[in-house]
Amino acid sequence: MQELTIETLIAVFEEIFGRGLFWAMVLAAIVVTLAYLFVMIRDRSIAWRKFLLAQLSMPFGAVAAVLFVQVMTNSHLRDIGGPVDVIVLLGVAGMGAVGAAVLVYTVQSLFFRKIRV
Repeated sequence: MQELTIETLIAVFEEIFGRGLFWAMVLAAIVVTLAYLFVMIRDRSIAWRKFLLAQLSMPFGAVAAVLFVQVMTNSHLRDIGGPVDVIVLLGVAGMGAVGAAVLVYTVQSLFFRKIRV
């Protein structure tokens, strides 16, 4: 592999997750992102209580993302071989944390309009 391209990344992710699961995850990410943008435009402000609850979900999202990738790649934490592996693992955890927060905030805003204090 001489250079890293989008096509190469798509091929690698399809190989890791399988074609169907990979594209289902891409579609789910697009749907959640569009729903989040809809909520932001509709509400025109951030509900801080919902935001706090969304932030509390972040550690669970990080752990879930790391476990999901380990299951899909048939690996364990003991297989971490160097700094690049740690950076990739932290990136996966970070994306899982942010994804969980966005998902929780969006679901709260769509299905639970008002949270009483």
